[in-house]
Amino acid sequence: MDASRRRPHIDWNHTALVQGNAVRDYVRWDDQPYSVDAIPESFARGHRIALTNPQGPVYLCYDAALQEDPLDHEVALVDPARAQPPSPLMGDPDTLAKVADMLVRAEMPVIVTEYTGRTRAGFDALVDLAEMLGAAVVDLHERQNFPTSHPLSLWGSDVLRKADVVLSLDVSDLHGPLTTLDRVTRRTVPIMPAGCKLIDIGFRDMRANGWSQDFQKFMELDLFLNADTSTTLPALGKLVQERVLGDQALAQSVWRRRQDLHRLHDETLARWAEEAKRDWDISPVSVPRLSMEIRDAVQGEDWVLCANPLRDTVYQYWQLERWGQHTGGDLGTATQIGMNLGIALAHRGSGKLVFAIQTDGDLMFDVGALWVAVHDHIPILLVMYNNRSYYNDWEHQIKIAEARERDPNMAYLGMEIDKPAPDFAAIAKGFGWYAEGPIDQGRDIGPAIKRAIQRVKVGQPALVDVVTQYR
Repeated sequence: MDASRRRPHIDWNHTALVQGNAVRDYVRWDDQPYSVDAIPESFARGHRIALTNPQGPVYLCYDAALQEDPLDHEVALVDPARAQPPSPLMGDPDTLAKVADMLVRAEMPVIVTEYTGRTRAGFDALVDLAEMLGAAVVDLHERQNFPTSHPLSLWGSDVLRKADVVLSLDVSDLHGPLTTLDRVTRRTVPIMPAGCKLIDIGFRDMRANGWSQDFQKFMELDLFLNADTSTTLPALGKLVQERVLGDQALAQSVWRRRQDLHRLHDETLARWAEEAKRDWDISPVSVPRLSMEIRDAVQGEDWVLCANPLRDTVYQYWQLERWGQHTGGDLGTATQIGMNLGIALAHRGSGKLVFAIQTDGDLMFDVGALWVAVHDHIPILLVMYNNRSYYNDWEHQIKIAEARERDPNMAYLGMEIDKPAPDFAAIAKGFGWYAEGPIDQGRDIGPAIKRAIQRVKVGQPALVDVVTQYR
């Protein structure tokens, strides 16, 4: 920051007033301490803010002079044991009692959850609450919040259309999951019946700021608690348990509802299984076939699935039973490979097989990340969902073209990753990965993945490139 000490060109180009302005709208807090003695306190505060719910990134910047000048005195440090984040925020007891009353009186309570599985305590407490209440659970899968194999897992069903009370847990946007969207007209229609009560527990409004609009459309609520679900759900579960076990008629009602929901769960699974049979042997590979071949190939391994761009098919066909088996959804193109390497690094040395479903479009943004995995010894298996396109946009352009009576065959412009198609296996090998592909026959996927797993077990990252249908 001392202009008299800057080297020509580079130090001037790398200096801003102040550096934090570049990221201030994206982070929870930023700081640029101007002395070595200020660094420990700044770092301790940043660490505590980052880990306080709702958690988020903190940016700390240190001037080159602070980093390079000799240290001529002892710097007092902060005691880490006395700089920890606060204990989780507990829901108001009186409001929790009202929530429990509304839930047990409901004919069809439905729980919608998005980030509750960020903690094991939240995951376990949600299972207990759903079972005690006999409530359907619709998991939005930004974390692994609820076992997909559980009979009360009703994601993908029409259960929200029957709800009279909806309990939202750690949902970042309530409007989207509770409405249907016409993507051409951009109009939404509520899914829940008129008169359905809506309860929300989480930190959504505490995450909102003036720059980002990811808090999305305002929703009216019947009850709203700013609270941490890891502590609040166990307390709510006890209140529900007291009410259900203390009322025989209520307990019978819960039992009958659980049986009805179990049947709906089984019917939904049967429908998905029938749908998966379509185009089973088609080439390029169908997306359900790819998903199920990956599922079968990793059986018997202690695995962790990273960011998941295959989305629906994983939750339809996989048995995600234990907390921590799946880290949740990705953040879209240009985020997946970075997230996946971070997850694999966190699990390095754990003995777990860490694997991810890697899209072609995302890897086009950061192919250099392949070098990082080899250089830093990060064992990971990438199975590519390669439809040779940025199909999310392509599909939208087809719909708009049809609505405007234009030629949908032109929608590929700027969207295809073809002519030539990148040889991702050859690219990965060039960086030192074990790689196979491109594979376009379903029968070849499983054996290729099993060979790749053996390479990952000895510490080498591996990539299997599978060419698929668009969706």
